[in-house]
Amino acid sequence: MLKHKAYKFRIYPTKKQEILIAKTFGCSRFVFNHFLAKWDETYQATGKGLSYGSCSKEIPLLKQEFDWLKEVDSHSLQTSVKHLADAYERFFKKQNERPRFKSKRNPVQSYKTNIEKNNQIPEISIIGNKLKLPKLKWVRFANSKQVKGRILNATIRRTASGKYFVSLLAEQEIDELPKTGSSVGVDVGLKNFAILSNGTVYQNDRYFRTLEKKLAREQRKLSRRQLIALNRKVKLSEAKNYQKQKRKVARIHEKIANKRTDFLHKVSTEIVKNHDVIGIETLQVKNMQKNRKLSKSISEVSWSEFFRMLEYKADWYGKTFASSQLCSGCGHRHKDVKHLSLREWTCPNCGVHHDRDVNAGLNLKKEAERILAASTVGTTGLA
Repeated sequence: MLKHKAYKFRIYPTKKQEILIAKTFGCSRFVFNHFLAKWDETYQATGKGLSYGSCSKEIPLLKQEFDWLKEVDSHSLQTSVKHLADAYERFFKKQNERPRFKSKRNPVQSYKTNIEKNNQIPEISIIGNKLKLPKLKWVRFANSKQVKGRILNATIRRTASGKYFVSLLAEQEIDELPKTGSSVGVDVGLKNFAILSNGTVYQNDRYFRTLEKKLAREQRKLSRRQLIALNRKVKLSEAKNYQKQKRKVARIHEKIANKRTDFLHKVSTEIVKNHDVIGIETLQVKNMQKNRKLSKSISEVSWSEFFRMLEYKADWYGKTFASSQLCSGCGHRHKDVKHLSLREWTCPNCGVHHDRDVNAGLNLKKEAERILAASTVGTTGLA
């Protein structure tokens, strides 16, 4: 069965290519903001919004009015309109907030280019350490992994630290992993990142806390340089010392994020490889982050991203998914377990003593097995 898989590589554009990338960022942002304003005006006047089709047809007229839009990849402009239409669709379904205008001051900028159907000459191709992209032509990149299947689109991104990356979405056949006959429940926590029902414990390495002091020190330097620039009446975009320090702070954030993502990938892949049925504890992470005492710790462990990785990897490799206040022995619900401070408890009904995390893992394993027995395949219990 064909699946979608993304490949991310770092690219090293020349100065000329960097200028063209910056222009494409700006043009894509301009088109998005232009139609967002027009969408709002139409809604206020008529009570109805626009559509992707109506906006897309106006892009050629917009190019006649603004010649500089012709310099960049046309697919990126069409994709900006598509993103706006998708954002409004999710907004009306109450899946996210209302679309907002994009800012050129955002340190992270990106644009997406699609591949035309029925195109005989591929617009994106790879030869050695060179990647061919629309308008940019051949760009040097870190070819660390072979891209399999048909490339559908590419997203070019500039990070806050000034690095450039490309994400290639490919359509390919992904072979299912061999069955192990094992099922497991997974309970996440703050003391330990994840505890499996078979007793396996994954430690919480707290990547943010290890670099928190260094980050705070560099952020204080950044604040001082910002103050110096403002006192000298120099624009922050032109203050070299400020920009240099800003990139230094961004590199620390990037290092923390990379370490955390690498850890999440390794743990999620290991769990999916070793087990056929996986039960996941349902958590309302956004609501839990409202707790001021725990919000930093909860944000640091990235439970939602971990659940997302488990979900799509299980779908790739043909695995199956599947609460935690029940006694794993008799099924009695102990209301006090909902308090995170209670780490161990004894069931008042059957008298069995439980470790909070191990008991939750056993419950999730039973739920996963029940769903498998009922031949219900899905993602029940995912946050």
